[in-house]
Amino acid sequence: MTESHESHSVLIIEDDREISSVVAVNLNSNGITTEQVHDGVQGLKRALSRSFDLILLDIMLPGLDGISLCRRLREVDQDTPILMLTAKTDEIDLVLSLELGADDYMTKPFSMRELLARINALIRRSSRTTPAKQSEESLETLRIGDILIDHAKHQVRLGEELLDLTVKEFELLSQFAKNPGRVYSRSDLLNLIWGYSFEGYEHTVNTHINRLRNKIETDPSHPKYLLTVWGIGYRFVESSEVPQ
Repeated sequence: MTESHESHSVLIIEDDREISSVVAVNLNSNGITTEQVHDGVQGLKRALSRSFDLILLDIMLPGLDGISLCRRLREVDQDTPILMLTAKTDEIDLVLSLELGADDYMTKPFSMRELLARINALIRRSSRTTPAKQSEESLETLRIGDILIDHAKHQVRLGEELLDLTVKEFELLSQFAKNPGRVYSRSDLLNLIWGYSFEGYEHTVNTHINRLRNKIETDPSHPKYLLTVWGIGYRFVESSEVPQ
């Protein structure tokens, strides 16, 4: 059964007109309205001109590349989900995209079924961040060791230092810190944070875990907060385990 997306819209910023058209047709057939732009400069203008439920953004664009576009969007809009499209060889571009605040990525060539699932999941998660939910979360301030998570301000401090976390890094840290000691598999985290689970995309989790460790751990190679449970996944320490 096709989900209802009557009020949902996606901006496709992709210079390959064939890919852009195929994606648009598939999204339209699933009830999602689309707009297509084929260069970075016009894409940025369009993205800033109105609200979209998701932006599908190619890294390689004429005029203004996707990484620069993502950076400039995040300077003024922290909330709209951004899904990056990249070639498999663009690992540095991928890491930069995630660091700048992209919510997810897919490598070309990609499965249209999987792309639709990713888009639907990102839109659902964004839509569920209601004022009521934000109000509930704003009551929560979590501290474990030197880490302080303030949901009201959407901020994390390590001692006196204010950390610069992306949306997904914040969501990951919050999920772990609210459930100290619980072991999460990579598949668990894909479902909880990204809203989907596809075999072979656990490296999405690995990339974010590594970047989160680089920000919250004094020595990321010997973490004291975000621990690896070999053969299973990851867990966050309980307060009693944090070295004094």
